[in-house]
Amino acid sequence: MHLLTGLAGAALAGEARAQGAEPKAIPTIAPPDANPKPPSFKLPPKSCDSHTHIFGPASRYPFAEKRPYNTADAPLETFRSLHEKIGVERCVIVNATVHGTDNRVVTDAIAQSEGAYKGIANVSDEMTEKELAALDKGGICGCRFAFLKRLGGVGDMTKFQRIVHRVAELGWHIDVYFEPGTIAEFAPILTALPTPYVIDHMGTVQARKGLDDPGFTALLDLQKKDEKCWVKITGLERASAGGKPFHDAVPFAKALIDNAPDRVIWGTDWPHPNVKIMPNDGEIVDLIPLYAADSAVRQKLLVDNPARLFKFT
Repeated sequence: MHLLTGLAGAALAGEARAQGAEPKAIPTIAPPDANPKPPSFKLPPKSCDSHTHIFGPASRYPFAEKRPYNTADAPLETFRSLHEKIGVERCVIVNATVHGTDNRVVTDAIAQSEGAYKGIANVSDEMTEKELAALDKGGICGCRFAFLKRLGGVGDMTKFQRIVHRVAELGWHIDVYFEPGTIAEFAPILTALPTPYVIDHMGTVQARKGLDDPGFTALLDLQKKDEKCWVKITGLERASAGGKPFHDAVPFAKALIDNAPDRVIWGTDWPHPNVKIMPNDGEIVDLIPLYAADSAVRQKLLVDNPARLFKFT
């Protein structure tokens, strides 16, 4: 569980118990499309899926007791098969909320990857320097904080600042996930950070609000002005108002890439937790030339930028 979600989630649970309320049932999310289509667009060599997850198997990597959702296993074997089919050679595994601060599902996969995988961990302020150093040695290069209500909300910002400064000393960046329309609220905190930060899922833009939406223009402004700011070109299926093939989200991806082409990275978000419409990963790959038509820009987005940020050799 992410630091901030864990703090807020624990507080909410304690309040519910104090008031005698019944705890909410844990929802079960849909599994990914089991038949990814081979994409028409061929990814360049060393392309990196910069945002993806592994779930379980729960028999080996148990899910956290206090988790926001239940999920079927989406194990390493299926993960590898998906990447082989769509042409991904490198990836960054973001530890899922369901695994709490147990990062073994990520570090074990990294250990088997022969240098092709890196990881983003879930951490807590209670972790020792030795524990953080072990994660660093195991291929972790950042940690994630989710500021979403459905994942617990905003927790103790003092602890957030403390852990950020600790991981900055390791050379890590941080990964941040926001509610739609809240970038402007967090911008002063982000610009003051001592380390680069990566904004998940295009800042959770909502395509129905249009390119002039203040939430999106705030993201463009932050991305342009702060050289520590990176943005993930992921989650077009989350942004879309029109559903498949998610073309209404393409202009937002293009605007972010054009705005700072050296600080954007791409990912699938497989196995797509908590989406309203389950995408097919081959179709996600085929969106890339729609928002990155130039081959030099695609090389940056898919290969060069992630290699620099995640320190692939």
